[in-house]
Amino acid sequence: MWKSHPKALPYLFLSEMWERFGYYLMIGIFTLYLKDVEAGFAMTEKEASDLYGTFIALVFLTPFIGGLVADRYWGYKKSIVIGGIMMGAGYFMMGIHDITMLYIAMTLVIVGNGFFKPNISTLLGNFYTEDKFKDKKDEGYNIFYMGINVGAFICNFFGAALQILLGWQYAFMAAGVGMFIGVIVFLLGTKHYGNQTDKKGVQPGDMPFYKIVLFILLPSAVFGVIGWLLKGVTSEANPGGYIFGSDSTDAFIFACIPVIFFYGSLYFKAKVEDKRPIGALLTIFAVVILFWGVFKLNGSALNTWADRYTDREITGTTQTVFNGLKLAKEVEYKKDTVELYDASFRIQKVDGEVQKTVDYPVYFRNVAKDKLPEEGATVSLWATNLSQSINPGWVIILTPLVVAFFTFLRSRKKEPSTPTKIAFGLLISALSVLVMIAAVNMGANGSEKVSVWWLVANYGVITIGELFLSPMGLSVVSKLSPTNITSLMMGGWFLSTSIGNKLSGVLASLWDTYDNKQDFFWINFGLLMFATMLMFILLKQLNKVMQEKGIH
Repeated sequence: MWKSHPKALPYLFLSEMWERFGYYLMIGIFTLYLKDVEAGFAMTEKEASDLYGTFIALVFLTPFIGGLVADRYWGYKKSIVIGGIMMGAGYFMMGIHDITMLYIAMTLVIVGNGFFKPNISTLLGNFYTEDKFKDKKDEGYNIFYMGINVGAFICNFFGAALQILLGWQYAFMAAGVGMFIGVIVFLLGTKHYGNQTDKKGVQPGDMPFYKIVLFILLPSAVFGVIGWLLKGVTSEANPGGYIFGSDSTDAFIFACIPVIFFYGSLYFKAKVEDKRPIGALLTIFAVVILFWGVFKLNGSALNTWADRYTDREITGTTQTVFNGLKLAKEVEYKKDTVELYDASFRIQKVDGEVQKTVDYPVYFRNVAKDKLPEEGATVSLWATNLSQSINPGWVIILTPLVVAFFTFLRSRKKEPSTPTKIAFGLLISALSVLVMIAAVNMGANGSEKVSVWWLVANYGVITIGELFLSPMGLSVVSKLSPTNITSLMMGGWFLSTSIGNKLSGVLASLWDTYDNKQDFFWINFGLLMFATMLMFILLKQLNKVMQEKGIH
């Protein structure tokens, strides 16, 4: 597999695999940790989802700056190593049970990811500029993408076992260890990198860094503070007087205003020949926000679905294997002092204090009566965060099939254009939400738990949508961007991902407000269908722009 590729590829593959191992291990347990009453922060669904959404939004916002700093000042090697160390330290600190320490840890991960994530991907591309490797570039990125998903798949098994055996802190520490292994592997490959890690410096036509600070970063910071301080109408339903649901959401949305205005100005100030390509990219950026908003529910609302509404009991050989690997928790069916939840699994607090009651463990609340164990019996439940391995598992299985499908169409000269692939990716993603609507119906709106196969099916469908859309996004940015603002337009892609991630947190924070969970998923379906229709309406114009540029 490696012979016809640059010698640096195995090191970058393994480094990225271990980095994603750490990141997705942390993401898989993040909201579960926040909501844990005994060992976490006893947050409500709204509180945990809001923090999660803000966190992953900022994680995807910083690569824009990290990429520019590496390009112009630090070079790729220094940026990747510093970013990796910051992320590893952040993961270790996350397990320290202190809210201030948690925020510091999150900041380290956010900034560290900004230096690591974009630069290791860019560095890989640098090795394929040589003539002997040019035709292997797509294959190289496919191998690299597989490393991401191998790391994302295996990490949750380690996270589950360590959390069950030793607690949340050790699971977060495992994420940190994974990140540090990634940095070490990257450094071991140094002799194969040559001068490809060197900084490029400021190129002709590049926007000066001070202008980026003055016209993008500084106004965003000012607007973010305004959004945090500004209050709307205070009411019984909105005691905090928030405009968009929480202080962090208000601040994020306001902070995005100058950035969105800046990207709009790129279109109006562009040369005539660049206006249509920039307009096409800005349109795609706007549309995919809704995709990420729904897709990123995997770490919040869908994690909650796995925890509360999915039958996680295992028996027989499966139980023996999972118990042996410490991937399942033993729960006894007997009454004891437990946290008080209402009929919709909303945790009950009075003046910030979680209320207690004498009842059976909350897991048994919606187990069908004929499936309840005998009094005092113990059942084995697979760890909730294992559901986070379903999506990367599907990516590993489906990527070769999707690649083969497009290769087949290409051989018959019927391969769809990149915008067409994105449009169908949105449509397929919308269909995945129908699976969850059916799951809610099957479980009588949560009154009975449903099979994990509903989650497997949902993730399987949306993964096909992801493979049609996500790789295509980066491809179309590199193809359509005017050469003097490619970095800025790549930053626009990350910005749209970031806004989508924040939207995901906003959507998930509304979970508790829907008594009928089908309504929650119908909203998600409606958002994706709106994006799909908009993309198909614009498809003719987008394809025309691609043809004008002589690209597919």
